[in-house]
Amino acid sequence: MVRTPADLVGAEPGRPFPITFDGRPVTALPGQSVAAALWGAGILSWRTTRNGGRPRGAFCGIGQCYDCLATINGEPNRRACLIPAAPGDAITTQEGHGRAALGV
Repeated sequence: MVRTPADLVGAEPGRPFPITFDGRPVTALPGQSVAAALWGAGILSWRTTRNGGRPRGAFCGIGQCYDCLATINGEPNRRACLIPAAPGDAITTQEGHGRAALGV
């Protein structure tokens, strides 16, 4: 018997909706954060560090560590663990500080 957290609490989530990650379709559920939707799709990293380009994704899950920064709908440095996913959201991998035009 396969049981999911939704089954355990008797949750009935709303209809799934599409978002994209680096142009690939991802399915999200109402109430999910962007990070949760990406995790659900098997995507564990959506940022690289400024020094060394090391992959990062969600770490703390509560908005304290800033490892989950992503570019969401063209706006860099958004904490994916705190932003609710919305239909049509476009998430792209953030490289470094997310503001290439600054040349920092």
